[in-house]
Amino acid sequence: MKTQYYTASSLDGFIATDDHSIDWLFPLADINQSSYPQFIEQIGAIAMGLGTYEWLLRNADAVMAEMGSPWPYAQPVWVFSHRTLPAIAGADIHYVQGDVRELHAQMCSAAAGKNIWIAGGGELAVQFYDAGLLDEMIIQIGSVTLGSGRPVFPRKVLSPAFKLRSAQHMGEGMVELRYDVESL
Repeated sequence: MKTQYYTASSLDGFIATDDHSIDWLFPLADINQSSYPQFIEQIGAIAMGLGTYEWLLRNADAVMAEMGSPWPYAQPVWVFSHRTLPAIAGADIHYVQGDVRELHAQMCSAAAGKNIWIAGGGELAVQFYDAGLLDEMIIQIGSVTLGSGRPVFPRKVLSPAFKLRSAQHMGEGMVELRYDVESL
């Protein structure tokens, strides 16, 4: 069982624009030609930042057209937020706040031996890293620059450095980097 930060980033290190949009990503690659289908099969629980959740709410029609449902996940999702948020019918969502260590135990139990995905939110990934709970980062780098936005990992990490395990070319617009994360 691993806790994995799986995300996409622009060449200049942003996962979303300043207004939390990830629309820049979709023209770059076909999700079915990426590692996502195999990745999601191994996921038992999801930790999600507020920006990602709000993007899903704002783009429910596009998600419905692509996935056949307004909510694309069968796994239980922990949405980290200090605000009350609209619910999505049929989704197993836990709205939470607080220390990721305590909530990680709940996610592990729900995941039943499968992996936990930190889905969106570089700041959320940093919280898991700082708590010693992040095992792996899988970052798909797109061939665009955004100039500003939400950083992929807004934290200085010099030691222990992340250990590059693999790099895989994904069509003309993307490359996937996999890093093992050593505990602090």
